[in-house]
Formats: sequence, C-alpha cells, structure tokens
Amino acid sequence: MSSTYQVIARKWRPQTFEDVVGQDHVVRTLRNAINRGRIAHAYLFVGPRGTGKTSTARIFAKALNCSGGPKADFDVDDPACKAIAEGSHLDVIEIDGASNNGVDQVRDLRETVRYAPAQGKFKIYIIDEVHMLSAAAFNALLKTLEEPPAHVKFVFATTDPQKVLPTIVSRCQRFDLKPIPNELIVERLKKIAQAEKIKVSADALASIARLADGGMRDAQSILDQMISFCGTEITEPDVLDVYGLVAAKTIQELASALAAADHRKIVALVDECDAAGRDLVRLLIDLQGLIRKALLDSIAAGGRTDQLGGVALTTEQLTRMLDALREGEGNVKLGLAEKVNFEVTLLKAVEASRARAIDSLIKELATLAEQVPVATENSGSEKKKG
Repeated sequence: MSSTYQVIARKWRPQTFEDVVGQDHVVRTLRNAINRGRIAHAYLFVGPRGTGKTSTARIFAKALNCSGGPKADFDVDDPACKAIAEGSHLDVIEIDGASNNGVDQVRDLRETVRYAPAQGKFKIYIIDEVHMLSAAAFNALLKTLEEPPAHVKFVFATTDPQKVLPTIVSRCQRFDLKPIPNELIVERLKKIAQAEKIKVSADALASIARLADGGMRDAQSILDQMISFCGTEITEPDVLDVYGLVAAKTIQELASALAAADHRKIVALVDECDAAGRDLVRLLIDLQGLIRKALLDSIAAGGRTDQLGGVALTTEQLTRMLDALREGEGNVKLGLAEKVNFEVTLLKAVEASRARAIDSLIKELATLAEQVPVATENSGSEKKKG
C-alpha cells in the first residue's frame, strides 16, 4: 500500500472560499472584508466539530498572505498558499489551545508578535480550541489582542464559546458556523464518491449524512470507513449494519405507530430493531428529529398535521409527544435496561400526546359557558306567575 495515502477528510479539505460548504454567511463577510480592505485584527470562529472552523481560518490566511494579496480569489497553486496548506509557511502559526494552554506559551507568543513577517504581508496566529487556554493565559493575551502590531492577525476557533473570556470575545469579530444541512453533505459526498470512483446509493448517502449530525468531517470519515468495509460499492444496508442505524422507512413507521397510538406495533418495531442490534439511543434521536419536523409543519399549517401518518395530530399533541421523548432520553442513555426504558419512553409519549392540558380544557369550558343562554330575572318571575 502506498505510504502517501491520505484520508478523505484531509484529501478533500476545503482549499478556497468556494469549497466551504454550508457557511455562506461567513464566506460572504470575509470576502467583502478582504475586497474592501476592512480586515480586523482578531476573529473568533464558533461552531460544532467538523463544520469548517479551522479550514476557513486557513483559507482566510491564504487570502491575506497570497502573492499580491490580500485577495479573496487567490490561486491555490501559488507557492505561499501551498506552504500555508502544508503548514510550512513561516508567518502562519497554528497553535493547539489544548496542548499550549499555559501562560508561558502565551508569553512566548507575545514576544514573537513584535517581529515583522518573514514571507507574507501579515503574521497570522490560528489558535484552535482556544477555550482550553487557562485564565492566566487569557489574561496574558488580552493586552496583545487589544493593541496588536499592524502586521499581526489572530484567528481563534472553538466549539465551546461559553468558556472563552468575555473580554477576549469582545475584542474579536465573531462568526458562528452552523451545522451543515444533510442535503449539502449528500451533495458533497456524491462529488467525492464520483472522483474516487466509488458507487454509493442515494439511501446510503442519506444515512451517512444523518449519522454525521451536521459535520462534514464526520461524514467524510464515515464514507472513508465504509469504503474500507465495502470496497467500491456502498449500499444503505451496509451503512445501517456498520453503525447500528435504523432505516428511515422504519423510523417513519414507528412515528406513525406513535401517532396512531398503536401499542402493539410500537413494541413489535422495537423488538425488530433490538434483535437486529440497532442503536436505540440513535433511533430515539432520529425519531425526535422526525416529530420535530411534523411539529413545525403543524405550526405552519395552522395547528394540525398528518405528516406522521394517516392520523392528524395537533400542535399541542406533538409538543407533548416530543417533550416526553426528550424526558426519557436520559433513561435510555444511562439506564441498565436500555430496551425496556426505550419502550416505556415511547409508550409514555403516546399517553402524553393523548392527554389534554388543563388550561385548554378550562378555556373550552369557558367558551361553552358563554354560548349557553342565561335566564334573566324577568323570565324567571313570568314563569312563577304562570
């Protein structure tokens, strides 16, 4: 086997702004800032894992330090851009916040900041997982971050912005990267599969995207593993078997059984999934996602939907069902009897959807009471005379 093999997540890492998927708002703002010469001294990229924080930071560094830059539409074959992509550019320094979280490392950074760039126009510090820096390290960074030399730019990336000091955040332009929609992940994976000469069914791609939870890197890693497992042809059953996923059709059937309060079918479907070795926690999460879509549809349709099957449910019923499923999630994850806890959670969700809220009952009774004609005192006295 060739020693130059690269995993798909690295081989297909975004190299230009056009390659970044699902983060149009971030790309547009950065491109405009470069084109108009409004480049800030510090940026903070926030978002879930695998959504493109570090990749976008590197692309931004390329745009700033490319030959003849800064320019948003740079040439990927430019020697400076190649050096940044390979991690060998002298003026683009990547620091892992998790392993360089001490105050001494930040003091060293403060010393090197003063020196002029060796190759490019700017000295760019990309600090990944910046929330892992200690409080002392953050405080040591504050002064430099507030008044850095004109040739220095900072780009921070984090999955946990709550742990970053507010005084740091206030000195940065913040960009929130969103989980990538499944359809965009599927589109990207399809392109990769074609280039790699791998045949992947549409259902298999949809299952991989569902499993990735909005992370492009996770989706590419899953595809890589499936290629190792299956070879040049990947089908939905392969993905389901390797990762313990439940087919989308079965999730829809289970949701329909919940909507129809068909207890026997619910138990039968759970038995089927458990016997096949499926991940019940993942099934519960996927089921919640499907019911949430139905809830949003009922709100858009004016309070009722039949998206879960033949039985139409109100917004209130769907809200109660979803709430019951979320309440039971902890028991399914941490309980000893996973299957039993899962069944109980589903059955409780059915009962919750059939229950009526006391405030809605009072409201209905009040409405009915207003409609009943009230006998006046005069009509009562006339009846006595008669």
